[in-house]
Amino acid sequence: MPIYVPGKVTLRQTWQPMDPDAAAYITAVETADGQALEEKVKIAIDNFVLGCKADGIWNAIKASCILAGARTLAGALVPLVGTAPSNTGFDAADYNRKTGLKGGTGKRLNSNRLATADPDNDAHYAVYIGADAGSGIKIGATDNVNFLNRITNNFRIRTSVSVTVPGFPANGFAGATTNGTITARGAGVSVTGSSASAAAPAVNYFVFTTDASTASGTDRLSFYSIGSNVNLALLDARVTDLINAFGVAIP
Repeated sequence: MPIYVPGKVTLRQTWQPMDPDAAAYITAVETADGQALEEKVKIAIDNFVLGCKADGIWNAIKASCILAGARTLAGALVPLVGTAPSNTGFDAADYNRKTGLKGGTGKRLNSNRLATADPDNDAHYAVYIGADAGSGIKIGATDNVNFLNRITNNFRIRTSVSVTVPGFPANGFAGATTNGTITARGAGVSVTGSSASAAAPAVNYFVFTTDASTASGTDRLSFYSIGSNVNLALLDARVTDLINAFGVAIP
């Protein structure tokens, strides 16, 4: 099975399914869309899954959506891994195939994954910001112990103590992980912070906010992932390659 390295361009021009998980996801997206994806979009998805498996990070992804690439909002909400999110407030006008899903007042996704589904010292969350509006929370499960806040550039995961990443990106990958010690990543930089200590709340992760009542961010997100401890630099490289490939493949 080929291994795809970040930054390398595959020579494949015709879609030939190479990974069964990618193939199943693509079929589900095309069913939801009611039409086929472009060959190069399918190749990009296949390369992403193959790359994550080659890096040893695929199994850490427990709940995820690629909120870009698909032809329709319905396709974008097909889960890459795990349970489909519940949509509140988003409609077709909020979706852009290259940059993702735009948040706004009353708009949120319930990931339907409990924060307690992952151990306190074995957890991560991540997003890819397709277009940043400089507003609010991107992903979280209550304000106190699990969230990413764009305004303050703060990351919290399994602790009330924040890790701040300077130079937070206007767009791109951002996330946090813990294996007993927290690492946060944004703008291509990883920062190690405090040891995790707080127990996870028995609530679901939300995307664009932290719960069903907190104000939503108004930026666009192209990807989210929730799960166990992961190498953020490797996940960053794979997701960034994926979104960049969409930018080239989609008219």
